[in-house]
Amino acid sequence: MDVAVIANEIKRGDLLDMYYYLRLTRSLEDRISALYRQGRIVGGVYTSHGMEAIAVGYASALRPDDVIAPFHRDMGAFLIRGFSPGEIIAQYLGKQGGPTKGKDGNVHMGDLKRGMIGFVSHLADNMPVAAGAALAFKIRGESRVAFAGTGDGGTSRGDFHEAMNFAAVRRLPVVFFCTNNQYAYSTPVRYQMAITDVVERANAYGMPGEIVDGNDVAAVYLASRQAIAKARAGEGPTFLEFKTMRMHGHSEHDAAKYVPRELLEEWKTKDPILRAERLVTQLGYGDASYFHEVGERAKKEVDAGMEFAEQSPLPEGRETLVGVFAIEDEVHP
Repeated sequence: MDVAVIANEIKRGDLLDMYYYLRLTRSLEDRISALYRQGRIVGGVYTSHGMEAIAVGYASALRPDDVIAPFHRDMGAFLIRGFSPGEIIAQYLGKQGGPTKGKDGNVHMGDLKRGMIGFVSHLADNMPVAAGAALAFKIRGESRVAFAGTGDGGTSRGDFHEAMNFAAVRRLPVVFFCTNNQYAYSTPVRYQMAITDVVERANAYGMPGEIVDGNDVAAVYLASRQAIAKARAGEGPTFLEFKTMRMHGHSEHDAAKYVPRELLEEWKTKDPILRAERLVTQLGYGDASYFHEVGERAKKEVDAGMEFAEQSPLPEGRETLVGVFAIEDEVHP
């Protein structure tokens, strides 16, 4: 994006905050990946490595009273909404200190008080839920927006299309997005759909759509901010396609040997952290020493989070049902 436009449209402090969350997300997920390789985590580890700009960008554009229905590569959104690295590491280790208090061991977490709707594995399931939240906002006359997305493969599921159609017909205050990282597990986009761009799917529902550089945090932020403003003004939903590349396998157990190495080498040069650093440098907001300082700050926060998670106890059996049923807060025989 044009540097002059960014300087005019994004406050210096907001851009630097986004850079920090890019670094914190990368540092935290690298630590989680290391724990998996050490055998400390049982279950799947899904990271946003190389895609951090998407969650950081859109979450930074939302108000605290808006809601997010995330999917499994949106770690930056959790951090921006106040989930600490300690809570998240405890979640992966199945400790009481995690958001699910040891009931799950990966990103299946949420907290409505922090505006994060709990995530489940089946991609695009979160989109009808976000549409429902947006419908509630509209019925109650609240100036709030729901934001929800899925991967490129998730846009071929029925619930994606149902949510898109319902939201468009009802002109709901919701923004939908697709993280197009070019592979649905091991299936490339060209084998999933006959269209060139996922955003074309918005046309079928009379919904405006936009292709956004998913590795440019400023571009993600500005496109999201515009879509959010339209939704808040009663102009209905928008669909954003964030084009990026998954730099790891589908999860940590996947070596991704099906991805051409030259494709990964090409996308390494487009890394969102490197892109953000070039932008910050061009704007005169920071230099190499500043970037090092931020990296050290992120590392210390993750180290502190690791200490918290290690000290957090494992759940006891009697706590299995606590928080499971909406009408009960305590375990009953």
